Amino acid sequence: MAEIIQKDGIWAFDGDALRLAPGRDRNVSVLRRALGELVVPLAALAGVSFEKGRKSGRLRLRLRDGADPLLHATGGRLTEPHDPYRLTVEPERHGVAEYFTDEVREALLLERVPSTPVREYLLPGPPLPLSVSAGDGTASFDGARVRLEWNWRTEAAKAAAGPRTLALADILGVEWRPSAGLERGCLRFRVAGAPAGERAAYDPNAVELWGFGRDPLTALVAAAVQARLPHPSAAVVPNAARKPQAARRPEAAEADHDALLCRLRRLGELRREGVLTDEEFTTAKQAVLKRM
Repeated sequence: MAEIIQKDGIWAFDGDALRLAPGRDRNVSVLRRALGELVVPLAALAGVSFEKGRKSGRLRLRLRDGADPLLHATGGRLTEPHDPYRLTVEPERHGVAEYFTDEVREALLLERVPSTPVREYLLPGPPLPLSVSAGDGTASFDGARVRLEWNWRTEAAKAAAGPRTLALADILGVEWRPSAGLERGCLRFRVAGAPAGERAAYDPNAVELWGFGRDPLTALVAAAVQARLPHPSAAVVPNAARKPQAARRPEAAEADHDALLCRLRRLGELRREGVLTDEEFTTAKQAVLKRM
């Protein structure tokens, strides 16, 4: 098992999945706190990297396209403080971060995990029910219906129409944009017959976002709805087009065994160099031996 503990969060990898828990530091974002611990299966990963910096480094996970409804719903617009797949690493733990990166990369190679898009969500999305107040209204979702209620900041015509309830079956898609500079953001639900391009301030199917503290939490509602909509790559592949999986050759198994032996030697070097404690070395060694 590989683990790195930082103020920003705790990441642990057991060979099958990564557990990403937010830290308790006051600078951890409200979105990451609300998400809590994420369990990311190895099959959902496309890659991992560690970037050194003068004062701190960054661990970054790259997920396969379509694996996480949160990333799909936010369209890559989550800024670094709110991105659960980035971890700030203090200088004295750079060695551990490099070891963590190597362990995940080795597992991706050994398990032959492709980096191609997936055809179904591999993460479940935020738990329900959800209710978030931000911008000009409150968005709630119970798994079957989205309810939008307005506050005193709502534009008069939209407020006059009263609360809005949308059945999940009527929702075609979700749009989430944070505010940027003078441009306001929105959480918008696309439904059939709604006019395209309408400003969120006047759209009865949208909550307008102004850049306040709780705005990022609306991404949770977007992700929860997205997780229950048809997957964007859900087209069925005909049986005739599916290629049978080739049997694994003995040479491939031998190469995997050699890679694990190299990993054991590298662990011993890291312990001698003081990067890993005896306890960390023992835990990591047991994980490697289990896979042999």
